[in-house]
Amino acid sequence: MRAVLQRVQHAEVVADGAAVACIGKGILALVALSREDTSKDLQWMARKIVELRIFNDSEGKLNLSLQDTGGELLVVSQFTLYGDCRKGRRPSYSNAASPADAEKMYEDFVATVRRILPGVQTGKFQAMMDVSLTNDGPITLILDSSAIK
Repeated sequence: MRAVLQRVQHAEVVADGAAVACIGKGILALVALSREDTSKDLQWMARKIVELRIFNDSEGKLNLSLQDTGGELLVVSQFTLYGDCRKGRRPSYSNAASPADAEKMYEDFVATVRRILPGVQTGKFQAMMDVSLTNDGPITLILDSSAIK
């Protein structure tokens, strides 16, 4: 499982011309599932995102997590994070989970995160979405659960 995290002042998802989700200060997480992901990957990623200390404390140091700050989380599926661009000019998505498997894992991931941090917002799975955000920092991080294997 891969995720790109962006600390945001605000983020919003629009699909089919309608607002789907909107958060204030927190994290926008773009997530992708691979063919090899298991529940262990989902649990690791959920904990990591919620507990990652990327918010400033009273001394201006990155010591606080979403849980500590009461920040919000917007999770958006983005299979293109598994795009392999090493050969040719068109990315290969052979390592990405199939749409059916990815949807099930995505739903399981969101449920796992919501057990830790209720009120998580989501995009619309497998839809063309307009995602807008105002970066805070900017702070952008890449997580990959393959690091735990």
